[in-house]
Amino acid sequence: MIFDDLAFLDNLPLEAYGKHFGSADKPKNSSRKFRSNMMLNPLNFKHLNSIDNNEADMITLNLEDAIAPSRKKEALYNIALFLSHLEASKSFVIVRTNPIDAGGAEEIAFLNNFGFDAVRIPKVKNELEIARALTLLAPNKELHISVETKEAFANLPKLHIDERLTVANLGILDLLSSLGLPQSIVQIGNPTIDYILAKFLIDAKSCGILPISFMFQDYKDTAAFKQWCQYEKRMGFGTKACMGPAQVAIANEVFELDSESIKRAIEIKELFEEHSQRGIHGFMHPEHGFIDEPIYKDACITLGLE
Repeated sequence: MIFDDLAFLDNLPLEAYGKHFGSADKPKNSSRKFRSNMMLNPLNFKHLNSIDNNEADMITLNLEDAIAPSRKKEALYNIALFLSHLEASKSFVIVRTNPIDAGGAEEIAFLNNFGFDAVRIPKVKNELEIARALTLLAPNKELHISVETKEAFANLPKLHIDERLTVANLGILDLLSSLGLPQSIVQIGNPTIDYILAKFLIDAKSCGILPISFMFQDYKDTAAFKQWCQYEKRMGFGTKACMGPAQVAIANEVFELDSESIKRAIEIKELFEEHSQRGIHGFMHPEHGFIDEPIYKDACITLGLE
């Protein structure tokens, strides 16, 4: 917990928040093990108070569509207050602002000096919005985007104008609305959804961006959520947006590498590198079969080395 007692926040007026801001500056999170990305509502003090010890690999503090316009400033100040006292966190901490031209620019400017790892901007359509966000954002922070407009979906590789843009999140429901398609097609095996997932995955991977699959809204249906995680893992995804700790636990389990896969990848990597030093780039192995450079590269990907 960040605060042992939250009683001081009861009926605290916004103009008094500044008196309670701390001076903590959380170190940048260096982990790139991203299986789960949990959305948190910054109007909930208990949610904010747990970001220092959360099981989600990524935490997204949401200022956008889940917050009523009349309470956005309150949510922003809540985030600033808790971040200003955050000494460390196991999770990679992200702030999801409003669209860059609808309050997002001001939110980035206000939060820049607080301790978090990335800003995520929604409803992106073109490179100019990316460029503006990068100009506003502190250089030690990453930029993430939500792919939820038809323009961003069609042109994702063109949006990668800077190495600080590292992650794209698929906002499937907003994207379907932008495309004029019904939400009822969000079903495992639906060919249109398969195409959207596959295109998003390949476009992101082709330009070095981590693709995070969409949030499954029915948080009570954990069986269906697990099916989606397993299905998307077979497609090549490694990270899932989550709503609540139950989904986080499932995503962490499904997308975790099993010990046998890790052991096999380590052995293949060591075998190939040993043979490579002798000028041999293709050879048979009694347990792992034929090993050549593509097999070696796949082992490196498994180990997170590429």
